[in-house]
Amino acid sequence: MKLIYLLLFTFSLSYASVVTDYLNSLENEVKKENSNFKGFDKKRGEKIFTAKHLGKKGKEISCVSCHTNNFTQNGENIFTGKVIKPLSPKVNPKRLSELKTMKKWLKRNFKDVYVREGTALEKGDVITYILSKD
Repeated sequence: MKLIYLLLFTFSLSYASVVTDYLNSLENEVKKENSNFKGFDKKRGEKIFTAKHLGKKGKEISCVSCHTNNFTQNGENIFTGKVIKPLSPKVNPKRLSELKTMKKWLKRNFKDVYVREGTALEKGDVITYILSKD
């Protein structure tokens, strides 16, 4: 969890509070299933974010397919063609600023790529990865 706090230090306290609270709640969920849990991991998050799967509509997809690997640039939804604002909170101040929005998009994006909702561990790892690239 120390890594999380160090990463969160890089952007405003209001955003850090939302992300920290959410990561803490995800951590509590994970600990209920695994009492040996040692914290979220950016390498696991990177693997989740970059791995390709047969996703929605049977198309091979990863998170990178729409968001790109450069979180400071716009992405594009491969299904709709809509522009996706950068994932980096430094470039896109609205990113990771609202709990409801974070939950909504994590749920939707996991369903698009993995055809299922992500676990608390996966969500925490992905958020940790996104913050590590900021």
